[in-house]
Amino acid sequence: MNAGRNGRSVNEPVRWKPIASTPLRVMGIALTAVAASMLLSSVIELASTNRDTGMLLVSSVIVGGVGGSLWVGTTVGRTQPRDTFAAVGWTWVAVTVAGAVPYLLCGSFDVPGIDWSGKIVNSVFESASGFSCTGSTALIDFSVPGRGLMMYRQMTQWFGGMGVVVLAVAVLPFLGVGGLDLIAAEAPGPSGDRLTPRISDTAKYLWFTYALLTMLIVVVLAIIPGVPIYDAFALAFTASSTGGFSPSAESIGVFDSWLVEGVLCAAMIIGGANFALHWRTLNREFGLYRRDSEFRAYIAILASCTVVASGLLWLNNGFDFATSVRMASFNVISLGTSSGYGNATTPGSAGDFVTWIPSVQMILLFLMVVGACTGSTSGAVKVTRLQILTKHSVRSVRRTQSPHAVIPIRLGARAVPEGVVARISSFFLVYLLLVIAGVIAITALGSGLLEAVGAVVGSLGNMGPALGEAGPTANFTDAFSEPARLVLALLMVIGRLELFPMLLMFAAPIRAVRDL
Repeated sequence: MNAGRNGRSVNEPVRWKPIASTPLRVMGIALTAVAASMLLSSVIELASTNRDTGMLLVSSVIVGGVGGSLWVGTTVGRTQPRDTFAAVGWTWVAVTVAGAVPYLLCGSFDVPGIDWSGKIVNSVFESASGFSCTGSTALIDFSVPGRGLMMYRQMTQWFGGMGVVVLAVAVLPFLGVGGLDLIAAEAPGPSGDRLTPRISDTAKYLWFTYALLTMLIVVVLAIIPGVPIYDAFALAFTASSTGGFSPSAESIGVFDSWLVEGVLCAAMIIGGANFALHWRTLNREFGLYRRDSEFRAYIAILASCTVVASGLLWLNNGFDFATSVRMASFNVISLGTSSGYGNATTPGSAGDFVTWIPSVQMILLFLMVVGACTGSTSGAVKVTRLQILTKHSVRSVRRTQSPHAVIPIRLGARAVPEGVVARISSFFLVYLLLVIAGVIAITALGSGLLEAVGAVVGSLGNMGPALGEAGPTANFTDAFSEPARLVLALLMVIGRLELFPMLLMFAAPIRAVRDL
């Protein structure tokens, strides 16, 4: 029997071997999970309006086929830090593109004045807004999509919310890089390495906590008179993920209920807190919230902004005291946790914050930049980074008087490593440059300055509604051009993955090309 050059018999069949690629395998698993949500949505659609059932099934087959092939056809290869960033970053891009398929096939944007290019752009925008938990919408007519597709829209935010928490609390500390060093600097809060010795167990515990919170919100909302079980699930998916999508064009304003708003405010505050704190509290490690400096600062920011905004609305916007407190508290918490829900019943109503006085709008813009806690489903800069940067600024002033003094920056009882402080400073610089570049791009594409600033800050912070013509009662199709919406969709993904992981995701393919 003859042998070939590699020593194998020429008659011996070539055995197929899976490709060793960690990014492709992770991508395949993620796409398969998204396909499962499309399949579930088709069942919901079949049991309700039954308009988009077929196209949801087709979407599930397409995305599931691609995801299953990648999952089965690959295996985990040698994993280095750059490979992990590539796996996370490119998976998010693939999920965003795949998530647009149902919107496109189901005709969600089949309305007068929208051509095929607009439908594609809007589908990608809606998908990016969903998986990044931003909450901005390009939907013009909420009656066009069926109930199954609208529930799929809600589920995209639920998947996106915990995906980022697992990245932040499980993946980055395993690599020894990124924002989790900030949690390690906090004591006696959760350590920044992991919750359990095994990263997979950490992810499971976080998912359990996340699912438990979601079901708790469902139960509480379902008890409230006037809230259907469909809406209870839909809002629970986006409240726990601090996403902000609603199946109604009026968002939470459709209920016009202080009780619904109160339940969602509590849910948003919990979703904006560190999920590691939640898990450890469930394991009877009581008192962590009180001792965690980031959580205390987080609550203090929301409380103080609510008080100031309520007073300003009462004194200057013509609202009575009760209305001022209700509107200020809901919108402060909604934007302060990067949720983006709105409680405006109609354009120009009390909850429409684009009609509020500029001083209150500036408070909301500040909250859009800061966001909530590290290790939460929230986006934006995060409270810990603001704490460290503030302490670093104070230290710089003190060093002008005592140049040789050793002044550590502390959060809680532990000093923050100087390497973390340097990365925080770099983060803010990159963040500022992205905001400036984004505003220049959006204004160059035809939008006003106020709308551009609000949309760019909101997209990077995954907030949802912006200012001006892109407020809580508007949609981004009317407010921004097609190229501008694509830029904003990119900023959503960048903001959701944090800046440095998104930039480092290009390291693996570039290194691969250089190694050829």
